[in-house]
Amino acid sequence: MKRLMAIAVGLLIPSIPLFAHHGNSAFDSKNRTTLKGTVTEWYWANPHCTLKFDVKDDRGQVVHWITETSNPADMVNHGWNKLSLKPGDQVTITLEPAKNGLPIGRVLEVVAPNGQKLGGGFADVSGGGQGGSNAGATDASKSRDSPKQ
Repeated sequence: MKRLMAIAVGLLIPSIPLFAHHGNSAFDSKNRTTLKGTVTEWYWANPHCTLKFDVKDDRGQVVHWITETSNPADMVNHGWNKLSLKPGDQVTITLEPAKNGLPIGRVLEVVAPNGQKLGGGFADVSGGGQGGSNAGATDASKSRDSPKQ
């Protein structure tokens, strides 16, 4: 019996990070931030798609942002595909910034170069929240628009 229990625990221990992975405690959901920037990379893969972009801060310095969206299957349901963005695209991103102040966030909405609004797969931007003071922030998002399909 002890041996069976040891095997079961041994098999379950590697899965512990999977439970922690889906937490959102690292992001400040009360301070949504809207940034205008230039796409440097749009990475379409599981478990989350990644959008990297550059924003100029108040001093004119380039800040390299890394943000995540949901998984590709969910992103398709929000109107995205692997060709939705490309390096050089000028976009407006509404995100939940990292609580620690680093230029990391979770995408709530992207306005693509053609004006199409694409949801980030986690939530629409219709909630409250006040704008944060992150580098490059242009305004707080309080949009009532829902992402277009």
